[in-house]
Amino acid sequence: MNHNRFAIVILACIQLALFSCQQEKEPRVLNLPKTNLSQADLIPKPTTMQATNTAFPLDKFTVITTLNDSTGFADVGTFLANSIKDIARLDLPVNKDASDKESVIYIKKSDSLARGNKKEAYQLNIGADSIILSAASAAGAFRGVQTLRQLIPLKSNDTITENPVWPIPTGTIDDAPLFVYRGAMLDVARHFFTVEEVKKYIDLLAYYKYNTLHLHLTDDQGWRIEIKSWPKLTEIGGKTEVGDEPGGFYTQQDYKDIVSYAAKNYMTIVPEVDMPGHTNAASVAYPFLNGNGKTPEIYKGTHVGFSTFDTRKDSVYTFIDDVVREISAITPGPYFHIGGDESHATKKPDYIYFVNKVEKIVQKYDKKMIGWDEVATADVDSTSIAQFWASADNARKAVEKDMKIIMSPAKKAYLDMKYDLQSEYGLNWAGYVPVDTAYTWKPENYENIPLKNILGIEAPLWSETISNSSELEYLAFPRAIGFAELNWSKPENRDWKNYKVRLGNQAPFLEKMNVNYYPSPLIDWKTEEEQIEKINKD
Repeated sequence: MNHNRFAIVILACIQLALFSCQQEKEPRVLNLPKTNLSQADLIPKPTTMQATNTAFPLDKFTVITTLNDSTGFADVGTFLANSIKDIARLDLPVNKDASDKESVIYIKKSDSLARGNKKEAYQLNIGADSIILSAASAAGAFRGVQTLRQLIPLKSNDTITENPVWPIPTGTIDDAPLFVYRGAMLDVARHFFTVEEVKKYIDLLAYYKYNTLHLHLTDDQGWRIEIKSWPKLTEIGGKTEVGDEPGGFYTQQDYKDIVSYAAKNYMTIVPEVDMPGHTNAASVAYPFLNGNGKTPEIYKGTHVGFSTFDTRKDSVYTFIDDVVREISAITPGPYFHIGGDESHATKKPDYIYFVNKVEKIVQKYDKKMIGWDEVATADVDSTSIAQFWASADNARKAVEKDMKIIMSPAKKAYLDMKYDLQSEYGLNWAGYVPVDTAYTWKPENYENIPLKNILGIEAPLWSETISNSSELEYLAFPRAIGFAELNWSKPENRDWKNYKVRLGNQAPFLEKMNVNYYPSPLIDWKTEEEQIEKINKD
């Protein structure tokens, strides 16, 4: 049976059951306010919104229903129920008996939304007694759930009944992302971040519809992932980081845990092993890898460009093959990042030779190679991806090779740059990046790179100056929220004056999540109490 027709039948049955239930008992008496969906503080801003100025009553009489034969949709329903419980302390049933329920949130698959390259498209139809979330895939349904989470008010509405109600504004939302790759990067090599710290970052990114987390797993200061065929990488290289802190590393089981947690949030993990430069930690563990003619020593500083692999030694490529093989085996995503930046100690012909060889190794394990924009100077093919961070000339070389490009220009997208002179953490070698600078650039035509070549934006967070979640959050938020909108929303829907109001109203969520965000003076941050007071006045 056609999914859409089947969905209509199911929904009709649910509504009939709810109607029958309402005939047998006293109906709810509701005193719901008029609402305006078009004024909701949604980030990223949806493609289109049409308000009908009534409200859906979210309360204990609400049920969540999904199609059982749509892969992943039941899990999305459970995620929504858990989110509602966290926000409103309501324990809503999912795919259970609805005989005593009076309103329904129905999550279904829509074949029509899946046409073209819109796997994350969704539609919300919010009425007075039902919410229908239609999506092209479970990933699309999950993105729609994030929108619903943002629509749930901070406080229940005062009614004349004994049961609190959270009124959700009614209307229609049609939405789909601008870019298919919407990423953030976390440098766990300069300073190590625990599994739980990475999971919290995933939670925050998923709320704003990110779908990729790139982990910078290796650098001069530390090697952070267990490679079973080369155990000294973590036994020696995993015990140091910038400064005198103890370092750390992920066992392969730890890494699988991160990958699994990300998958539940419909996010892909991209592992990076940086090479042929940024390789001192690996060479300390296995000195034969070293190619700069010096005896490697443990390094805890922040200077770059001094290390390199020996690019003409066959045993180096045996090592790399083992590393790529082991990490690829526990990485279900399609990408493997080889770094490739700042290899100043590697001669140019050796660098080109190295990148060409490593590209073939990555492809051998069915992954697409990503590298920082320098890799475009090698003889890579069009299936590999260049990450533009510094050189527009390199990015244009990638375009000439018909490569896809991830946009991460340091002076716009680097989360480790200081906001301003008052910033407590961060660097400023690429300049200061205040909240407005991070938002107002146009990635879809930056440096004349064609839109067709842009895979998406990634916001890298290098960790030279930070060592825990609180410091990470200070640099990432609120700028990561703006990058979420640049990645998702159409250019015509982006406006700084409107965005900064919506951003200021994100403060209660960030505070609820214990996020140590930077309270930029450019933003009028509204506390939960201030927002509730305004709602009561209106």
